[in-house]
Amino acid sequence: MSFTVRWSETALADLERLHEFLLQRASVAEDLDLADRAVDAIEAAAADLLARTPFSFRKAGRSPLWRELVIPFGRTGYVALYEIRPAGELVVVHAVRHQREEDYH
Repeated sequence: MSFTVRWSETALADLERLHEFLLQRASVAEDLDLADRAVDAIEAAAADLLARTPFSFRKAGRSPLWRELVIPFGRTGYVALYEIRPAGELVVVHAVRHQREEDYH
């Protein structure tokens, strides 16, 4: 079984916010590429892992259908909050944050 992965408007805004944060912190040309690679890593992990095995990752809250995917990147990484909708074989990514952020925005 394969799930379709969709991004909510909030999650897309989070990706843009994270990308912009990395661009603002860039001090050398290579750092500019880092922002693109970070977003690419987040999108690739969601497309691959959540499409194949969305039930494998840690639960987020009381519902077993809300979960978090930890995405390693460099020395830290990102966390994607998503919901599984088994009836339609759909996974909706609702939010993305850096691991060092306190909570989702």
